[in-house]
Amino acid sequence: MSLSRDSTKHSIRDWLRCGLLILLCAAVIGSASALFLASLDLVTRWRAAHPQLLLALPLAGVLIVWIYQKWGANANRGSQLLFEEVHDCRDRIPLRMAPFVLIATLATHLFGGSAGREGTAVQVGGSLAAGVSRWFALRKDQQKILLLCGIAAGFGSVFGTPWAGAVFAMEAPGRRLWQPNLLLPLLGASFFGHFSCLAWGIVHTDYRSCGLSLDGFHLLSLPLLGCVMMAAIAFGLAGRLYVKLSHAGAAFWCRDRVNPLLRAFLGGVCVILLVQASGSTDYLGLGVISLREGGVSILSSFHPGGAETWSWLWKMAFTVVTLSSGFKGGEVTPLFFIGATLGNVLATATGQPVELYAGLGLIAVFAAASKTPLACTLLGWEIFGSHNLALFALGCFLAVLCSGRKGIYAVAKHGEAVRS
Repeated sequence: MSLSRDSTKHSIRDWLRCGLLILLCAAVIGSASALFLASLDLVTRWRAAHPQLLLALPLAGVLIVWIYQKWGANANRGSQLLFEEVHDCRDRIPLRMAPFVLIATLATHLFGGSAGREGTAVQVGGSLAAGVSRWFALRKDQQKILLLCGIAAGFGSVFGTPWAGAVFAMEAPGRRLWQPNLLLPLLGASFFGHFSCLAWGIVHTDYRSCGLSLDGFHLLSLPLLGCVMMAAIAFGLAGRLYVKLSHAGAAFWCRDRVNPLLRAFLGGVCVILLVQASGSTDYLGLGVISLREGGVSILSSFHPGGAETWSWLWKMAFTVVTLSSGFKGGEVTPLFFIGATLGNVLATATGQPVELYAGLGLIAVFAAASKTPLACTLLGWEIFGSHNLALFALGCFLAVLCSGRKGIYAVAKHGEAVRS
């Protein structure tokens, strides 16, 4: 009986220590996200003031790839390595992944690559959590929880969406992680990371001023539901096209053992050529706001005339070329751009509310590409409000159903998802 009581006390102390480590990691990850977001804003403004930096993009790609080859070890596998580690806990995530991906992503944006930020935040969170797991010699089950909490804190803090961050950490790596006992620590980590980021004075993009303040339940009608369903199918097909192009781009650059340095150089050249072909720099960088008057951006897509007919396809091409050729960054914000601009085009063509379709496209294309419909529904609720939650859920789940089996997190042999 005494031995059992001692064992229980030891177990409680063990899990209390794990809980404290989760909060500590979340605070550090939220602070890292704040540093990243502030730096990202700085380099974006610097690029806008010096557009000639785009000409150095091929050389920047060569430098990024060379640094990863020289000192990166397996950090170059990025999010794929994180999701594999969630399932097998083989202690392969190097701590250097955090500074490497942070600096490489900033370099990508500084010189004009089209990329996002969630991949960076998730990799920073995961690598810091893995480092803490090693330092404190946690058990494998605790390592898995801490790693998932790092992913949740990274996603929740970089977008200011803690509910979506927690669910994304369970949904993205695969269905096998849908365990009720994980939700509480993931929510704690995501919220703590979010508040730690806000404590540094970071202000996230305000999407609630985009015109989606009308109560969607008063607007529900059979014609509207039918139009939303048709739009969701289009968003699902757009997500499917993005995934196919991403896989094709990776296969193209890796064929015949192309030298990675040459691949990055040619990728940078292709981005420059795409700028010339499109006649616009609107598709470089994040694309949340336009860096020129009258330009296309995510926010402009919520207004009539805020996107051109093929804006969504141009952004898709820019992003696929940038990321498949070796530059670093995430894919979520470019998917936001693709969805919002496509929604604008569909609404204009069908006479539906532009702001509703742009908002729905923003979350539904991401849901289709990542196979995370619940996280994206919560994302819509957090950034737009609860007024159109039913339409958000309908759009995200239907888009996923129409997007095929493959996603930006490829399905592995045991059913778990890893980044392709």
